[in-house]
Amino acid sequence: MSMMKEFRDFAMKGNVIDLAVGIIIGAAFGKIVSSVVNDVIMPPIGLLVGGINFTDIKITMKDAITDPATGKIIKDAVTLKIGNFIQTLVDFTIVAFSVFLMVKGLNTLSKKKEAEAAPPPPPPATKDQELLTEIRDLLKKS
Repeated sequence: MSMMKEFRDFAMKGNVIDLAVGIIIGAAFGKIVSSVVNDVIMPPIGLLVGGINFTDIKITMKDAITDPATGKIIKDAVTLKIGNFIQTLVDFTIVAFSVFLMVKGLNTLSKKKEAEAAPPPPPPATKDQELLTEIRDLLKKS
């Protein structure tokens, strides 16, 4: 089997294609969630806590070095961007909760399908069948 044919067979398997579609949709969903957090959720929260823009929250560990003659920045400041981290945590929480709800829904659907697909229990034995079973057992003993 040639390498190209083997790769094509691998790439065209249903699971690989499903995974690719999931990754693409997940990336798009991540952008939507980031936009919701940055543009819809965080501004009102910032307003409630005193008009703070969370992306501006940072701790400067070392100030920027500037050229005194030109005023140009020679080395950027070293900062801890706490606000970006908070927004990323909110993004993650929303994505994780959404995935949880989706998996929970899929599990519920698969349980319903399993319950529907389970074979019905066999009917109880009739009197004739019980009698024949007893006769068979007696014949085996003798």
